[in-house]
Amino acid sequence: MLFQLKLLKEVNTLSRHRLTTSEIQFLQEALSVDCKIGNIRLREGEYQFDLAKAIASFQLELHLPDVKEIVRRSYGEEEANDIRFIRKIQTILKKMEKSNVVRILPKKEPWELQRYALSGFRFQDVDKNIVTLATDQQIKQTQDLLRSTLSQEETAGAKLSNVKAKICVLFLIVVASYAAILWDIMQLTIHPIVFVPAFSVAVACSLMLGKILSKE
Repeated sequence: MLFQLKLLKEVNTLSRHRLTTSEIQFLQEALSVDCKIGNIRLREGEYQFDLAKAIASFQLELHLPDVKEIVRRSYGEEEANDIRFIRKIQTILKKMEKSNVVRILPKKEPWELQRYALSGFRFQDVDKNIVTLATDQQIKQTQDLLRSTLSQEETAGAKLSNVKAKICVLFLIVVASYAAILWDIMQLTIHPIVFVPAFSVAVACSLMLGKILSKE
């Protein structure tokens, strides 16, 4: 129950750390894989295990962390600000990638720190030990949360498209209405049958457009 509440609290993480299509696929694959063969030792108390455990905790929150976030969660703020320690951890993570335990993700921006994702939550390490980084219940809850979050994003995307369409239509109506008003004013005689409806439509649509934009 506590874990589920934590997941619900972290649902906003996806909006702060927007996932790409490939990253969502990484998450889905990691959540669905049964057991990966890792060509590295994953013994509790060693760097590899600590790092894998930290990345797992982030992925259960639907977040793919960078190296500094991983170090901060595993070893604290002081180590996270130690450049030499960060480089050491990056070297270990590189070995973990070659051993099929983590994936190094493409950077969204050149100046960003490298981000990582686990290839699974259950491994057979080089010593033939089975290492479990998340329970079946945690994995199921995260799968449900991911589906729910993606559904919410699709709904929000459809709503945004609808709003954009309304804005475009209202803007075109306003432009057309003011064009009609301007044309009527330029005539020798102002025609109320043109001016009044065009002015009314322009004002009404401008108010509606302003209301929509103020909500966005």
